[in-house]
Amino acid sequence: MYWSKVSHAEITAQVETALEGNLSYKTEKILGVPASYLDEEQFYDDAPFLENSPFLKTLIANPNHIGCHTLGEEAEPFFKGTQKIEKDLIDLCAEEILAGDKGMQDGYVAPGGTEANIQAIWIYRNYFIKEFKAKPEEIAVVSSQDSHYSMPKGANILNIESIALNVDGATRMIVQEDLETKMTSAQHKGIKYFVLVMNMSTTMFGSVDDIVRVTDYFEANKLNYKTHVDGAFGGFIYPFTNDESSYAFKNQRITSFTLDGHKMLQSPYGTGVFIIRKGFMDYALTEEASYVQGKDYTICGSRSGANAVALWMILKTHGSDGLKVKMRNLTEKATNLCLRLKKMGVSYYHNPYINIVTIRAKHLTPQLAQKYALVPDVHNTEPNWYKIVVMDHVKQGVLDSFLNELMSETDVRQYVN
Repeated sequence: MYWSKVSHAEITAQVETALEGNLSYKTEKILGVPASYLDEEQFYDDAPFLENSPFLKTLIANPNHIGCHTLGEEAEPFFKGTQKIEKDLIDLCAEEILAGDKGMQDGYVAPGGTEANIQAIWIYRNYFIKEFKAKPEEIAVVSSQDSHYSMPKGANILNIESIALNVDGATRMIVQEDLETKMTSAQHKGIKYFVLVMNMSTTMFGSVDDIVRVTDYFEANKLNYKTHVDGAFGGFIYPFTNDESSYAFKNQRITSFTLDGHKMLQSPYGTGVFIIRKGFMDYALTEEASYVQGKDYTICGSRSGANAVALWMILKTHGSDGLKVKMRNLTEKATNLCLRLKKMGVSYYHNPYINIVTIRAKHLTPQLAQKYALVPDVHNTEPNWYKIVVMDHVKQGVLDSFLNELMSETDVRQYVN
């Protein structure tokens, strides 16, 4: 994993060149595109601060990145300059962060991790239908109970089964016995094809599924499956903190990944990333999009080119070494938090490669959790857990203040009891 840090001046120059490669709504004779630059009454393209803000300049220019620009096909020619930046971004994520072979992955910048996950499920459903004549009722999405809600949501939208696997309450790992029982039951019900979703950090706990153990089971039992990795949270931290990660394209059992820039990279919302091995995007081709040059392969269709530029800028600004230092500093701060919780006798869950610390709710009053904006595992019933996410804005002084108040509450409860 390595790419160089690039100066702000060089980034600005490259984005300017990309914008020059696009057609301009202001200066070109564009009659057939159902869009324009952003409304001039609200967005001023001559504001002086735009000279040093390539992202905002791209946002105002309003390029549309409909389609998938890694396929080598002629896409909409109006925005080919910024489309190239998106292609470079996908290549960087696939090859440098996820250890893919050069030029052997496709992908696009999605509106978020939810769409990227559903995109994967959609592709694999169509793959099983086309290649194996599968019926929808013979296909199931398999994921842990800690997985993001986009898995059952995607299964519901696509009219296929959703199977949630139990996890151990302490380790948050998939229970092997439950995996075996539910897969056997599914086969008895006529399910023959499986979309397996593995978590490279769950949203609530930061737990990382044991992908080797789970896929070993699928391999040993000769099940027909494809593996998608939900790295919406962990994709931009786990590869930087765990040098021995099995979550990479070098693992031949993995076919696709979701990443999400608005979390660890602090990019705008709308910067999810979907990446898949070559040869699979065709299963999401919408033939009916005949007016779109290059066709469309995505759920969302039209999407902002500025978001792809934002992600590319962030990765280039920090370089791989800068991001490694940043992510390891966050996990170190989370680990130090855990050491202090342990001394206080507070039970918690923490993956050492992730910056999430989840505390048993019994140690906290709702008032303290609300004061520090801790997130519960459920909102409609009594929570079992509250999580802390150690992000860049989380200062040590705030953590110290929280721990001091938690210690006071713990001491009072122990005294009362």
